[in-house]
Amino acid sequence: MLSLHFKPAKMIRVDTSSGRLFFRGEWHRAVIGRGGAVAAETKREGDGATPLGRYRILGALLRPGRVAAPETALPWRWLRPWDGWSDDPADPAYNRPVAHPHGYRAERLWRDKHVYDVILVTDHNGGPPIPGLGSAIFLHLARPDWRPTEGCVAMARQTMLDILPRLAAGAPLEII
Repeated sequence: MLSLHFKPAKMIRVDTSSGRLFFRGEWHRAVIGRGGAVAAETKREGDGATPLGRYRILGALLRPGRVAAPETALPWRWLRPWDGWSDDPADPAYNRPVAHPHGYRAERLWRDKHVYDVILVTDHNGGPPIPGLGSAIFLHLARPDWRPTEGCVAMARQTMLDILPRLAAGAPLEII
């Protein structure tokens, strides 16, 4: 049985207008997509926008050698060099994890840069995905210069490492 030192979080809230993430009574710096924030129903693949709404955090992907195995109730697994995520609306596996090489366009999750050392996977456009309404809306680590993302929410490494032990499958995420 897994022993947790912290109670699971009730809510992660991202305020897109202030660029902050609220978690367990504290505000943290966050960055959203280069296209700003849009209503989830107007989100389109490649627009660089972060979809507003309520989502669930489904699990985590972690880069071995860059982060320690977490003590968390959130399902997680180690990333592998061939891991990808389909962002091609023509792909039957659209907005799902895939292995490279892949016959359709798919983002590579194994990167030299550190933004994907920890990825929290959300259920945005997930059940079942509607092609073209946006894929791979993750919570991940911010770039050192805090540049906007391609639509995800990014935060400081320490913020992510503080949040991770407090999450369980289905943890709510609200992007406002």
